[in-house]
Amino acid sequence: MRFLPDLFAANRAWSASRTDADPDFFTRLSRQQAPRYLWIGCSDSRVPANQIVGLDPGEVFVHRNVANLVPSGDVNLEAAVQYAIETLQVRDVIVCGHYGCGGVEAALRERPLHGPIDRWLEPLRAVRARHRAELEALPEDGTRWRRLCELNVLAQVEALAATPWVEQAWAQGRMLHLHGWIYDVRDGLLHDLHASRAGSADPPG
Repeated sequence: MRFLPDLFAANRAWSASRTDADPDFFTRLSRQQAPRYLWIGCSDSRVPANQIVGLDPGEVFVHRNVANLVPSGDVNLEAAVQYAIETLQVRDVIVCGHYGCGGVEAALRERPLHGPIDRWLEPLRAVRARHRAELEALPEDGTRWRRLCELNVLAQVEALAATPWVEQAWAQGRMLHLHGWIYDVRDGLLHDLHASRAGSADPPG
């Protein structure tokens, strides 16, 4: 049986360093969860939501899945969105993809897959099919891969805007903005895809 002692040691060192820097940090954190942001990102281990935007635990409510999808009927995703909007009252929802996404590459190359991952990537294959002409006009596979990563984010922002919890928040005049970003693992930089959405009474700022 492996107990992964290195990870426990690292956890204790991290906890001690946070307490040394801010003795009340965990006390404050334990009292309340009040993030402003919901982050919907990829499960890729190279894209840690809090770290790449320089925010502490407690400042971002995070949902991650393969290829940062917002599929209709996914109870896990829908529960996270509902809880973030209705209970946590987040003001900004960020869909963040990343270049070099393996899920996007699998959909682009139409690789034969099996099991749950094959079914999971169906919405991404639909994005590829809708933009087939644009993608095929690009000069090489790497450029097509990067572009499909971007198109996927744009499609997921649109899917998010159509969820009942977002529509209801906007109908109530809530300040709620949706954003589409992409992260480049080669240099650690985020890029805004200019896909922001908001209710008619609250234009994106």
